[in-house]
Amino acid sequence: MLNLQIENNFDIFYIHDFQQLPIGAMLGPNVHKIFRWHIPFDSNFKTSWRNFIVKYMEDYEAVILSCKKYVDELEKTGFKGKAYWIYPHLNEANYSKPSNSEINDFCERFGITENERVVLVVGRVVPIKGQDTVVKALPKILKRFPDTKLVLAGNGSFSGSVKGGLGLMKTPVWRGVLEYLIKDLDVENNVVFTGYLPQDELNAAYERADLTVFPSLKDGFGLVPVESWLHKKTCIISRGAGISELIKEGENGLMFTPKKHVELSEKIMYLLSKPEAGYRMGEKGFETAKKCSLKNGMKSVSNVFSEVVGNV
Repeated sequence: MLNLQIENNFDIFYIHDFQQLPIGAMLGPNVHKIFRWHIPFDSNFKTSWRNFIVKYMEDYEAVILSCKKYVDELEKTGFKGKAYWIYPHLNEANYSKPSNSEINDFCERFGITENERVVLVVGRVVPIKGQDTVVKALPKILKRFPDTKLVLAGNGSFSGSVKGGLGLMKTPVWRGVLEYLIKDLDVENNVVFTGYLPQDELNAAYERADLTVFPSLKDGFGLVPVESWLHKKTCIISRGAGISELIKEGENGLMFTPKKHVELSEKIMYLLSKPEAGYRMGEKGFETAKKCSLKNGMKSVSNVFSEVVGNV
């Protein structure tokens, strides 16, 4: 890394992910450095681990976290540096409205009939994403809405890989756990695993859904609700996700406590019974999604860059 700096004389280093955190110390004090922390931050980390993280964060001129509550948690540790929160962003142009034929093709491929109510969950198939909570909520929902279908979209780590992500065992093991649970609860006819979906099919899945659920136990932020909002769909979001701080309950979405499947089932049934409320929250969510636009993200990051480089 030092050799790269000597050869190129970079104006600034923008370091991502906690595995790279010590690079700031390695580069020394004469290089402009910004660190971006993507995962949840909790001031209640084990003391030795917390002190290690904060010490290395203070080697950077700025630290960017995914939401305000993580900045607040970092400041509780006595962090002496500058911390900012910038909501993760995505390119809205990728989430265009699919054609009716694209939606029909998606439904035909996965056996979704015209009259079924679709609850969509998008995410890596790993335990932290909490798909089991939605599966456990399903039997109660089916008693009232027997035409409901749960669609689980996603693959393993780096789920955008057609080859199946990193090939880590935790994904097939977790899928096996989910399949056993689905069979045990006798809801096999009401659950679909899609695996990885290319963007056009993902857009069709969002458009066909009556609502989406983001059930992560913990998440640094979570862009799935933003994707849902871009299709004007209401998302029920776990309070364990960073994006939950953007939710005004009953206005632009609903929230539930991680792992609490009974609470989640009540929220899902509320939206299925009151589609007009879901439509209204989806419209509000569409406006909320602008906070995570590519334009806003670029502007916010650029402002931090300018502040750091300007402090010469």
